[in-house]
Amino acid sequence: MELLQPQPGERILDLGCGMGQLTAAIATHGSMVQGMDMSQAMIAAAQQNYPHLTFSVADARHFLVENPLDAVFSNAVLHWVAEADRVIDRVWRSLRPGGRFVAEFGGKGNVQCILGALDKGFEAIAQPAPRNPWYFPSLSKYATQLENQGFEVQYAALFDRPTVLEAGSEGLANWLRMFASGLLAELTAEQQRQVIRTAEDHLRPTLYEGDRWTVNYRRLRVVAIKPL
Repeated sequence: MELLQPQPGERILDLGCGMGQLTAAIATHGSMVQGMDMSQAMIAAAQQNYPHLTFSVADARHFLVENPLDAVFSNAVLHWVAEADRVIDRVWRSLRPGGRFVAEFGGKGNVQCILGALDKGFEAIAQPAPRNPWYFPSLSKYATQLENQGFEVQYAALFDRPTVLEAGSEGLANWLRMFASGLLAELTAEQQRQVIRTAEDHLRPTLYEGDRWTVNYRRLRVVAIKPL
């Protein structure tokens, strides 16, 4: 939000807005903000939570806006979209000249040890590990993708952000069931339990301390400008 610096009267899109909390925070600055997410359930919740704001269901790879925007903002979403060039193209087309793109999402090395532990879990049940559903680019790769589109990258940072999970000893299992559900979907309930137990055993020496699990997030944060 500090990098976005929303101003009164600016037209801003919150891309991948979820239930709208950050959309509402942007609106408090007097900006004309709209939220967009591909999940109908998330948008329904956002509309219920913030009925005075505008929300719509759309895919980040294909979205359109009626009028050029001053800024596109996105938080913790773009690592779910492997077709990064499509997203960047849609953001470019939606911005006015001089408009800015401010985003943060998982970068290279994000949850790397968790992915390795899941591989061990699939080995334990003699199943091939499914394809990684996430897109975690390096700083240089994503900056190059932005520049190839025509953006000027004004700021880019890749940094560690260790995050303590709630729910104590069940924190990692809950995290895996929520965020790695696509990797586990084809398994039986017992196979899922075995994969999760194996992953927990593999990660406990490094990520579990004092009845708390910590996830090794690495975040990529960028500010890019569409030139005048």
